[in-house]
Amino acid sequence: MTSRDSHETNGEPSTDRPTVADGSGAPANPLDVLESEGDVDTSLGTSDKIKKYLRIYIYEPWLVMRRDWRALVGLTIISSYIIVGILGWLFLEPTRMGHGPNQLPWFRSLAHPLGTNLYGVDLMRETIHAIPMILKMMFAGGMFTIVMGTVVGTVAGYKGGTVDKVLSTITDVFINLPGLPLVIVLAVVFTPESAYALGILLTIEYWAGLARAIRSQVLQIRYDEYTEASRTIGLPTGTILLKDVLPHLAPYITIRFVSAMRTVLFSAVGLYFIGVLPEGDTNWGIMLSNAYNNGAMYRPQLLHWILIPSIAIVVLSIGMILLSQSLDRVFNPRVREKHKSDGEESLEEEDEVGGKGKGMTLG
Repeated sequence: MTSRDSHETNGEPSTDRPTVADGSGAPANPLDVLESEGDVDTSLGTSDKIKKYLRIYIYEPWLVMRRDWRALVGLTIISSYIIVGILGWLFLEPTRMGHGPNQLPWFRSLAHPLGTNLYGVDLMRETIHAIPMILKMMFAGGMFTIVMGTVVGTVAGYKGGTVDKVLSTITDVFINLPGLPLVIVLAVVFTPESAYALGILLTIEYWAGLARAIRSQVLQIRYDEYTEASRTIGLPTGTILLKDVLPHLAPYITIRFVSAMRTVLFSAVGLYFIGVLPEGDTNWGIMLSNAYNNGAMYRPQLLHWILIPSIAIVVLSIGMILLSQSLDRVFNPRVREKHKSDGEESLEEEDEVGGKGKGMTLG
């Protein structure tokens, strides 16, 4: 019976994992580093397993991201939105009409730092209270996209046959559906008010492109040596998909998750602006619509009314773009190994310095 270790005979290294062409020995799969290191020894205690998972999935990615300005800026922006949204929702009272003086310009009052609109609504409070809803929509849309796309694409590519034909047909139908008209019709018919339902609605057909791309990747992976070895030794299909197939797809899935969230952001703002989505909680699209309908584009004293939500949208989008670009380095095995080695050397240097310091103290 063939196993993954069958190649490690006569002192020869295992070749069940493909290597890069330059002979460096680095795994061709972006997540082979994670996968090989992530095989936790069953003899380890619970605390040791937790430490090992934290090192592989938190510490080592952080070593890469902390040296990439795009990752740092992107994480800072997104984290700031999350923190401000939570704190604002907890401690900042919602604004209302007549909350302050009408048409107050921004940066003129400590009570209303970003000014007020035509009706005395505090624009800073309104902008902050719109953050939780848009983040919920973005998260729901991103999760729906990657779950649907990953499940459909993986099953279609791995199973093949009739299952592949049926799922591929469904995928092709959704790919060819007119996205914006479909969303508008569904929004008018169902009038969803939940932020999570709206996020799913806005990505109702976006998952199909991900499913097709994943299917093509799985068709190649299913015939790799290590996948064949897993089938030969009788591993369940679910285990093979989780351990051998999905790790290859993680970089692409992660990037598409961020892309789906950006799609939800712009789609939601646009559809709220034109009045397709039902008005409920405070939303940047509604703010832009109200500002435009009241002539903020042509009245200098109201220009900040339309600029503030626009800036909030653009900055959040830039943060997601930068984070998405930096993820390629996080999943690059060569970069991870380099930064891992640098991190270990730094820790060794710190230990040496600490040891010398203790010796001097004792002396």
